Amino acid sequence: MPTLYFLRHGETDWNAEGRLQGQTDIPLNDKGRAQAAGIARSIRAGHISGVSVETLTGLPFVASPMSRARETMEIVRDGLGFSAQGYAVDDRLKEIGFGRWEGSVWREIQERDPGGSQARERDKWNYVPPGGESYEIVQSRVAEWLSTLTGDACIVAHGGIARVLLVLLADLPRKRAVSADVWQGKLLRLGEGDHDWLPGPGHLDP
Repeated sequence: MPTLYFLRHGETDWNAEGRLQGQTDIPLNDKGRAQAAGIARSIRAGHISGVSVETLTGLPFVASPMSRARETMEIVRDGLGFSAQGYAVDDRLKEIGFGRWEGSVWREIQERDPGGSQARERDKWNYVPPGGESYEIVQSRVAEWLSTLTGDACIVAHGGIARVLLVLLADLPRKRAVSADVWQGKLLRLGEGDHDWLPGPGHLDP
């Protein structure tokens, strides 16, 4: 299995407000842009153990098509001294869709759809929000994408994609993966049966 160097996109205003974004295309805010620039600086300065510009040189870089992921990718690549546009985009790396829940904070969903919110709490992996996707559905498309890799790669995508990759690559149980912390401003290194976050704390997904 390949080693993936995974970055969750930087913060958006909806992240800061605790709103479910899903496949709604919300741009980075200034903090999100600073997070992306900061991770590139950390790599260039040698502050991330085992990861350097040389480590990443020549690897494929692939992003979700969402603008928050693409802008994060471009800021990071520019900060590493690479061509900002020198990466691929793959639709299979889009965030999990929350359908009609998108744009709401969790409290609003609990009030508007108590049955659905309770069902999701009971089985986050398999529950499909109205008009949305389950993690099981997302796993199918991410596994299909993963099968196309021929070696290590650098990825910029979303919290839902990270959780699925933790199952597919790091052998994390599904119940743990759906509640795992997914940081902004940190690098997730994923290998066969293993993973680690580098360096310090970032922002948690709602």
